Amino acid sequence: MTFVRIDGVPHHVVVEGSGPVCVLSGGLGLAWFDWDEVAGLLAPHRTVIRFDRPGLGLSAPARVAPTLTGEADRLLRIIDACAPEPDRHGHHYGHHHGDWHPPRDRHHRPQQPATVVGHSLAGFHCEAFARLHPSRTAALVLVDSSVEEVEVNARPRPGPALRTATASIAAAALSAVGAPRALGPPLRRAAWRAGRVTGGDPAPYDLVRRVYGTSRSVRAILTEYASYPDQAAELASLRREFPLSARTPVTVLAAGGGRRWLERQARLAAALDARFTVAAPSGHLVMLDRPADVADAVLAAAAP
Repeated sequence: MTFVRIDGVPHHVVVEGSGPVCVLSGGLGLAWFDWDEVAGLLAPHRTVIRFDRPGLGLSAPARVAPTLTGEADRLLRIIDACAPEPDRHGHHYGHHHGDWHPPRDRHHRPQQPATVVGHSLAGFHCEAFARLHPSRTAALVLVDSSVEEVEVNARPRPGPALRTATASIAAAALSAVGAPRALGPPLRRAAWRAGRVTGGDPAPYDLVRRVYGTSRSVRAILTEYASYPDQAAELASLRREFPLSARTPVTVLAAGGGRRWLERQARLAAALDARFTVAAPSGHLVMLDRPADVADAVLAAAAP
């Protein structure tokens, strides 16, 4: 594990495996270790990059509120900082967990495409990346992605600055009374039990407490939640202005949930001309319930 500085903010990054690059980006409130099983399955075949967005996991707090284009840029800069340099034959120098270090040249830009994998809210981020950076996208995999029908819900709403400011104030008030340390870990445990069908939270409690018992984590989660409608509206705008490349394979992997949710996921797949698959049985945390399904979807999306 290491840290990559983006706009002055240290981002916690884990790089492992070898081969073509894939990036795993988790949904609201998730940390790098929620991808452990998926990363382990992919590492023999891919260079796997996991990272924590600002305030989440072990990353430092954000300096600005999240935006969709900002998150797409963050993905690009993480890839540029962490992707292995291909040799003159097009092969990738491999990484192995624990021995990777960021390049000394801060202007290092491998300029190679990556498979971007987005879960839940990060599905917005990865779709935006694919639209804005088609030459850098080998494939797009959406894992039970957030869905907002463009004409119904994804409309600009007034007061984004007020919403994010309110989230920051709420986080500060909760931190002042010690709520993150007392409530953060048990709330994480409860949410993960609710988001799965095959068990609870597999993460060690000490690690959960280290990550979720902090004021920065509470602030990041509340701020991302507050910015959700604005990111949905941004994506609706990008969909109109930047079509997906016909050369970009897209996969929508849905959790085997209720009929209405599956219908929305199927409509998303149809709108993106994507391959549609269902991971069943699975809750929203597909990477924990069905890690092999996620890994298979990634490997099938952009076979080397």
